[in-house]
Amino acid sequence: MSATGSKKAILAALAGNALVAVTKFVAAAITGSSAMFSEGIHSVVDTGNQGLLLYGMKQGQKPADEDFPFGYGKEVYFWSFVVAILIFAVGAGVSLYEGIHHIIDPKPISNVMVNYVVLGLAFLFEGTVFLVALKEFKKVKGEWGYFEAIRRAKDPSLFMVLFEDFAATMGLLVAAVGVTLSWITGIYEFDGIASVIIGLILGTTAVLLAIETKGLLIGERANLPVIEGIKKIINQQPQIEHVNEVLTMHMGPEFILLNISATFRDDAKADDIEEAIERLSQAIKQQYPNVKRIFVEAEARHRKTA
Repeated sequence: MSATGSKKAILAALAGNALVAVTKFVAAAITGSSAMFSEGIHSVVDTGNQGLLLYGMKQGQKPADEDFPFGYGKEVYFWSFVVAILIFAVGAGVSLYEGIHHIIDPKPISNVMVNYVVLGLAFLFEGTVFLVALKEFKKVKGEWGYFEAIRRAKDPSLFMVLFEDFAATMGLLVAAVGVTLSWITGIYEFDGIASVIIGLILGTTAVLLAIETKGLLIGERANLPVIEGIKKIINQQPQIEHVNEVLTMHMGPEFILLNISATFRDDAKADDIEEAIERLSQAIKQQYPNVKRIFVEAEARHRKTA
C-alpha cells in the first residue's frame, strides 16, 4: 500500500467520522438514546484515531539522523498501536459503561425518527469511507484473500481504517435494532443492551488491531516470498558458496533492513568479495526497492550464527 493510498483512505475516514460524530451527538441529546450516545463516542474516537494515524505517517517520513540511523518509519507502527489502545480504553470502555448504566436505570427514548434519520446519514457516510478504503486495499492485495492480505500487510494504516469502518457499520446496525426494540416493546433496557454490544464490538476490534500491529512494532520480518526471492538472488552470485542466514526486519511500511550471512568461495580474493557484495546489493535493491539497507557478513559455513 502506497503512502498516498493510505493517506487518501485516512482523510476520507477523518472527514466522514467528524460529520457522523456531530449528527450522532445531536440525536443523542434530542432523544436521550444510550446507543446513539455510544455511537457518538465511537465516531469521536475514530476521528481522533485518524488524526493520530496521519501524525504517525508524517513522523515516519522524517529522514534518518544521528539518534535514529534507520529513520522514523516505526512511528507509524507505534501510533497504530496507540489507536488500538484508544479504541479499547475509550470507545469500548465508555460504551460499556453507558450501556450498563442505562440497563440499570433505563430512560425512555423520545423523537425516535431523529435517531433513524441520523443512523441513515451515518450509514451513508461510513459506507462511503469504507468503500474508499476497500478500493485502496484492493489495489495492493493482489491474489491474496482479504484475511491473508491483512495478515501480510506491513502498512497498518489502511487495514485499521477497514477494521474501524467495519466495526462502525456493525455498531450502526446494532444501534438501529436497539432503538427499534425499545420503541416497539417499551422495554428501554434494549437501548442499553445495544450500547453494551457496541462496546464489545469495539473491544474485539481493538484486540484484533493490537495483535496485527504488535508484530510490526517489535520487529516483524519481510514476507516469505520476498525472503525467498532474496535467497535466489544471493545463490546466483558465483563468488558465494552458501547462504548461511537471511534476516529481515521492517523498519517501516516501505523500509526493509536486510542482514545476510554467506560463505564465500575459498579462492575468492578481497576484491572479488567486494565486487560480489556490490553486485548483490544492486540486484536486491533493483528487485525489491523497499530493501533500503543491506549488511553482508562473510562467515564460514560451519560457524554458528546468532
